[in-house]
Amino acid sequence: MRENLHRFFRAARGAGVRLSPAESIDAMRAVAKVGFSDRAILRDTFLLTLAKTQDEKKALGDCFDLFFDQPEPSQAAPDDGDADDSESGTETTESGSDSAGGGDEAQDLGPLAQMLLSQDRNEMAAAIANASSAASLSDIRYFTQRGIFSGRILDAMGIQRLRDDLDDLTATNPALAERLTAALDGLRDTVRDTVSQALMLYGREEAENLRNEILRNAPLSRIEPRQVEQMRQLIRQIARRLRERYSKPRKRQRRGHLDVRRTLRRNAAWGSVPFLTAWKRKHRDKPKIVALCDVSGSVARVSDFFLLLIHSLHEVVSDVRSFAFSGHLIEVSDILEAKSPEEAMAEIMAKVGFGSSDYGGSLADFEKQWMSAVTPQTTVIVLGDARSNNLDPRADILRRIGERSKRLVWLNPEGRMAWGWGDSEMPRYSTFCTVVRQCATAQQLERAVSDIVATYQ
Repeated sequence: MRENLHRFFRAARGAGVRLSPAESIDAMRAVAKVGFSDRAILRDTFLLTLAKTQDEKKALGDCFDLFFDQPEPSQAAPDDGDADDSESGTETTESGSDSAGGGDEAQDLGPLAQMLLSQDRNEMAAAIANASSAASLSDIRYFTQRGIFSGRILDAMGIQRLRDDLDDLTATNPALAERLTAALDGLRDTVRDTVSQALMLYGREEAENLRNEILRNAPLSRIEPRQVEQMRQLIRQIARRLRERYSKPRKRQRRGHLDVRRTLRRNAAWGSVPFLTAWKRKHRDKPKIVALCDVSGSVARVSDFFLLLIHSLHEVVSDVRSFAFSGHLIEVSDILEAKSPEEAMAEIMAKVGFGSSDYGGSLADFEKQWMSAVTPQTTVIVLGDARSNNLDPRADILRRIGERSKRLVWLNPEGRMAWGWGDSEMPRYSTFCTVVRQCATAQQLERAVSDIVATYQ
């Protein structure tokens, strides 16, 4: 049972429940108290000891129901002839009837054949469970492995001996061979269901990792509507990873490092026993970010995910001001903080989205109303393709922004080969930027934001 609990914990992690080793040990101690006899109490015990949020409770409950709900072994229905013989009771000779399992011939069959003919559901379920354990079914990860593990389980149950028995019975007792073949078909179905259930339990994490890896490298501008929510979940995971990476170093920096000399001098009266400590603190600029995002039709999707990522880093970057533009520019910080990502982007797009890009006019709007937000501690990020529809690009304003800020970073969703062609003003703008990077995928977006946040560490 301990091995089964370990498998359940692994399945729960794959379902999205965060379990530490200490929490797993607490759950096992609780299970030792309540026992396994009452399934409802066991389920509640896991929910109380392992789940920390409502989403985790739902995921853990579904995982529990799937894990402990084993597929029922299929039972071959007797044919009409067997029923008649059973009712009449005339076939009681040594040769035996089909309902009796074939008499002496059945006694010569292998263990798997005898089990299938007896149709003992409990015995079959136990045999499948033992064979699954022998075949390491919990190691299944991908749907392409279903046939492999099904074959391993049947081999562990003795399928080769059963094939030999069928060959012999086909020549000597066709009726019994036909009945055994039907029972074997039912066994195959049960094993197939068992493997599919294991794939749902143990392969979910690998499938999600594979899906995320594909999404990480997919162009953000080409994400299909059905994949938008999956990409938002991936962006939230990226934000959580960046918070964990950079929030702890900042906490240590606020405390500082131990100043050994000052500590010894301060504690000279106590024989230099460090009752009172002194710390070295190095001044760090408070992170400030100003984001200017093009939400015209060509790059609106990329800006959606970028704004979600930036505003998810509140533990690392507390001062973020966001602006959106196409034909003109507005501040959207309050909208992003007050509403969900879906509602916020819908409102932003209704105000300034899907218009023709006018970088010069938008930069002029920023300089006129919000230029004071740019200080020597500010990193200004511009996200856009720099296509201004042959209008005045006003590169002089971008130069002044770069001179006032700590860094001016331009993230362009287009490939570098397209920069400078047509109405692209990227070569002119890049002259005044500290960093210019292509940012077309979630992976590139993560790297760009990580490098920006790292400058404040």
